[in-house]
Amino acid sequence: MTNEAVYNVIGIGIGPFNLGLAALSNPIPELKTLFLDQRDGFDWHPGLMIDHVTLQTPFLCDCVSMADPTNPLSLLNYLKETGRLYKFFIRESFFIPRKEYNRYCQWVIEQLPQCRFSTQVVDITYEEGLYHVTTVHTKTKETTVFKTERLILGTGTQPHIPSFIPKDDSRIIHTSSYLYRKEELLSEGKKIAIIGSGQSAAEVFYDLLQSRNEKTQLGWYSRPDRFFPMEYSKLTLELTSPDYIEYFYNRSEPARKTILSKQQAQFKGINYDLINDIYDFIYDLNIDNADPNLKIIPNSQLNTVDNSNPDFINLEFTQLEQEVPYDQEADYVILGTGYRYHEPAFLKNIQSRIKRDSSGLFDVNRNYSIDQNGGEIYVLHAEVHTHSYISTDLGMAAYRNSYIINDILGREHYKIEKKIAFQDFDVEKYADLPTAKI
Repeated sequence: MTNEAVYNVIGIGIGPFNLGLAALSNPIPELKTLFLDQRDGFDWHPGLMIDHVTLQTPFLCDCVSMADPTNPLSLLNYLKETGRLYKFFIRESFFIPRKEYNRYCQWVIEQLPQCRFSTQVVDITYEEGLYHVTTVHTKTKETTVFKTERLILGTGTQPHIPSFIPKDDSRIIHTSSYLYRKEELLSEGKKIAIIGSGQSAAEVFYDLLQSRNEKTQLGWYSRPDRFFPMEYSKLTLELTSPDYIEYFYNRSEPARKTILSKQQAQFKGINYDLINDIYDFIYDLNIDNADPNLKIIPNSQLNTVDNSNPDFINLEFTQLEQEVPYDQEADYVILGTGYRYHEPAFLKNIQSRIKRDSSGLFDVNRNYSIDQNGGEIYVLHAEVHTHSYISTDLGMAAYRNSYIINDILGREHYKIEKKIAFQDFDVEKYADLPTAKI
């Protein structure tokens, strides 16, 4: 079946980023939009929805507030509508529980009939000046073709498992599936190895540390030389700014790669308070010098995962500074190995319309478009290499969505901040002066 309506925008994938775009485009009469997702509903990282865990960004990083604080789809209005605003006020914290953020997003979706779930995009073609989006309803199997002038790709990232690790062994688990397996993991007397140096690995380790029985043996292994905290000082946070996006985007491709390699601590570390909570909990376990029955080993590169023995998994590491190999055994291995972007297969028939860089990645324009004409196909969360790690940050999602909406409209509907940082990232303006003065 072909839907004869012509949309201005079709968004594919309804995660927090595209949901924000749907919310911000909703009050604009001249934008006819549709947002599609193959899942049955919105549920943000359900396998990591651990009790008491909060967002790493302040509550203002909701779907709309940083673009339009008066929008009725703000988190504050959600709290008012659900009778929780005074409780939130008394709580006195900028950081909301992850579970509450998930429920807030579900509430936003309830206000947006243009968001459709159980709808899988299987193909896209370009015909007579329009993109034809072929979909299959995951339950009824009905096929529908939608027509649109523009596409917004918000399909997000997928759990990453390094190629040398077996993928068909139920004893090897990615952190994204942790809560589905937690009860099994806590079976008496199990050895559990957690691999990774980031936030997800730390959250899972801490949750197991608090939940385990006395015979459960925990091991936490990390490649870096320490379990480093996420850099969250205020001047560093200015790297999540429009100023920095402009600066980063205008660097050369090799320069961008170098910059990204130096910014691990800002975006890939562990929440400072969580590191301290872990230490304090272990300290309490160790009162009277009791053995806490765990191992925490940094500087350890995982080389091989041997799952040939049905009774245990053998992990072969190298301590990088000592250059000493060593083995560890585990009943379960939990991988905090992050997420990667995978280009959707449904783009195969419009490849000629997409720009690429020398590495074969999307050549993303400043306005977040990737098409040859610079204003038809936009990406969310697939532009780290051109717009910096800010692309993954909820705090800058409303800025990016405002930028895209303004670009589509050809006018400034949402005010775009250009200079908010006290720092100067770009000094070319000073280089042009006869004498640089401080």
